Amino acid sequence: MGTLIRAAQRSMTRAAQEEAASQGRQYLTFAVGSELFATAIAGVREIIEYRAPTPVPMMPGFLRGIINLRGRVVPVIDLSVRFGREAKAVTRRTCIVILEITSAGEQQAIGVVVDSVSEVLEIADADIEPAPSFGAKLRSDFIQGMGKIGEKFVILLDIDHVLSIDELAMLDDIGGAESPARAAEGTGAARA
Repeated sequence: MGTLIRAAQRSMTRAAQEEAASQGRQYLTFAVGSELFATAIAGVREIIEYRAPTPVPMMPGFLRGIINLRGRVVPVIDLSVRFGREAKAVTRRTCIVILEITSAGEQQAIGVVVDSVSEVLEIADADIEPAPSFGAKLRSDFIQGMGKIGEKFVILLDIDHVLSIDELAMLDDIGGAESPARAAEGTGAARA
C-alpha cells in the first residue's frame, strides 16, 4: 500500500506538481464505515498493514494506542470513534494511514485507522464544492470541501482539524472517558 503513495509522489515532476497545484490536487481516498473520505496526498507519509497498537491508560476512547514505526512512537486514532461512531471490528482490509500534521509549528506523525484504502485520485479545484452547512454527519470544521467524482461526492477532510493535538487533549480534559469507544469497552464489544 505504501508503494501506491510513493509511486504517486514520484510520478509527478516539479513542473507537473506546480500545474497540479494550480488545477487540482491528488487525494488519497479511504473508507470509514460506509462513507468515502479523502485527504491531500501531500500529508500522507505511508500506509501500513493494521497492527494492534499498544494501549495507553487514561486516554480518550478514540486513541487506540501507540505503535513503534521504525523507532518513532506514533499515536493511532480510530477515525470512526473520532467521528462519534462506534469502533469497527478489524478486517483484513483495515489499515493505518500515517499522516503528518502541524501542531504548534512542529510536524507530528499520527496514525489513523481506516476500514480500507481505495485509491489516489486527482480532483480539480473546480470539482470541489464548499462544505455543506447541513446534512453532513461530521462537524463542518472537519470538512475541507466535497470533491465531485462523476455523479458522487467524496468528503475532503481537513486533517489538521480532525487530528488537532490541542483539541484532542481538550476533549480528554472535558470528559473523553465517556466516548463511544469507552462505552463499548465497558460492554465487552469487540475491539482490536
